[in-house]
Amino acid sequence: MATTIRWTSGIRRASWVLVGFAAAALASPGAAQSSGALPRFEPDPLWSEALPNNWVTGAVGGVAVDSHDHVWVFHRPASIPDGEKAASLNPPQAECCVPAPPVLEFGPDGKFLQAWGGPSSGYEWFTTEHGIFIDDEDNVWLSGSAKEDNQILKFTSAGEFVLQIGHAGKNAGSNDRDNLGGPAGLFVHRPTNELFVADGYFNHRVIVFDATTGAYKRHWGAYGKAPVDDYAFPARAELVQGAPPPQFNNPVHAVVVSHDGLVYVADRTNNRLQVFRLDGTFVKEAFIARNTLQAEGTVHHFALSPDDAQRFLYVVDGSNKAVRVLDRQTLEIVGKVGGHAGHNAREFFHIHSAAVDSKGNLFLGEVNTGQRYYRYAFKGLEPAPNGP
Repeated sequence: MATTIRWTSGIRRASWVLVGFAAAALASPGAAQSSGALPRFEPDPLWSEALPNNWVTGAVGGVAVDSHDHVWVFHRPASIPDGEKAASLNPPQAECCVPAPPVLEFGPDGKFLQAWGGPSSGYEWFTTEHGIFIDDEDNVWLSGSAKEDNQILKFTSAGEFVLQIGHAGKNAGSNDRDNLGGPAGLFVHRPTNELFVADGYFNHRVIVFDATTGAYKRHWGAYGKAPVDDYAFPARAELVQGAPPPQFNNPVHAVVVSHDGLVYVADRTNNRLQVFRLDGTFVKEAFIARNTLQAEGTVHHFALSPDDAQRFLYVVDGSNKAVRVLDRQTLEIVGKVGGHAGHNAREFFHIHSAAVDSKGNLFLGEVNTGQRYYRYAFKGLEPAPNGP
């Protein structure tokens, strides 16, 4: 489904309204169950408060929203160029700035609340900060995506260490029950108290642990089969046009579990997502812009709409600079946000992660030299067009 851009007084105003709407926006995200209503978002560049202490952030590995609608950002201090952290150099090269701690928390209004994290005794920190998830008990789960990042860390919301699963530099492959392989995405499913992990940058699987003890529960690869690490993927041009690959590609990048117990897995560079039951039984798959040749792929991350039915699945498509809006039941693409590259408002550089709060606002994080975290404000629902 196409998007259109409104023009006002010669100035381009991208409001990302789906073509063909005929009525005013519906009032609340809960109304998403209304037939044909689709979400509309507007960029909100002044949402977050400026950081204190002369702090600056690097590439944003992950963003998350907790049950209080607090927004969490997990960034990579080591990725900050010298010119942006000149005050931290020895000797200092300029007045601005110094790297912020890797974990940042903001209130629903964007007010900065706290920051913590980094190497310390008692646990093994990451080489490359990546995934973040806040469970219903306010525990903060973190992962790293470097080859030696074979562990997951659990902290309280105040930054007190709770649990480590796996150990750095110990990955033995996709059937290792004790260690991870550059784990990317994290999700704690409250009804079963299980941690689902998209594993990852070097392994080819989903793996599940007990969220309290860290004990191994089960794992699976594409189509619910055993993962195979030595599968030879074809060249990119053939991969995006040939038969669907029998294995997850690297990275297995994100995982979310819906209220009705379906597990959505981002098979990023295969340009697809797969859906499973909680036990790993394969349900179905869908391709997103499958002919995209860019090696980054098209299924980077997920977020679910906050209505009870979770009608919409938001899919971050980093290569095509867009957030796809899918009907979660059919996996049909019904709309998108964005689609234009750049570093300004209404433009995406390298969107990598996403989260949604209880009001339907969309939060995005960018990696590489994007180094941004920001909000797209939910502006209600509008009737869908009648045609394709």
